[in-house]
Amino acid sequence: MPRGSGPCTVHRVEALTDRQIRASFVNCTKGEVARLKLPLDFAELPWEDLDFLGWVDPGAPLRAHLVLPREDGPLGVTLRVPATGRTSAVKSSMCQVCLTGHASSGVTLLVAPLAGSRGREGNTVGIYLCADLACSLYVRGRRQPKLRGRRHEESLTVEEQVARLTGNLNAFVDRVTAG
Repeated sequence: MPRGSGPCTVHRVEALTDRQIRASFVNCTKGEVARLKLPLDFAELPWEDLDFLGWVDPGAPLRAHLVLPREDGPLGVTLRVPATGRTSAVKSSMCQVCLTGHASSGVTLLVAPLAGSRGREGNTVGIYLCADLACSLYVRGRRQPKLRGRRHEESLTVEEQVARLTGNLNAFVDRVTAG
């Protein structure tokens, strides 16, 4: 059974140390983990508003990282940010995790190598996410998308939106860790 799989339970991410973050990764080499750079604002992160830790690597801008709280401890996955040309701000896109609409440049395809031998063979899965990986802040109204200046109205409570966000992200990570 994949690490952390099972019924989706919402766990807020607790403040993590550099060591805990680096030990959590399941789909990259020890060398890649050693080279990853933590977010520039790591000391000031709003942990109380985060359902997962996500950032674009300041030392390698085509790499991104996610660390999710799981029942058996934090689970980290590394992702690639495909190099793409400019996109039109007239188009809009939606994050598949938090369902926030953005100008198309505010959502990006992130591709994760699968954990284990399948990932070493080059197998990947992808997901469209907020380019700044601030899904938790959008859901809580702490950050506003550039598309029309505000997030779309929903009938769900913030807690229900957080549960949906967590479920969507856990489903993606389960695909990374499966098999």
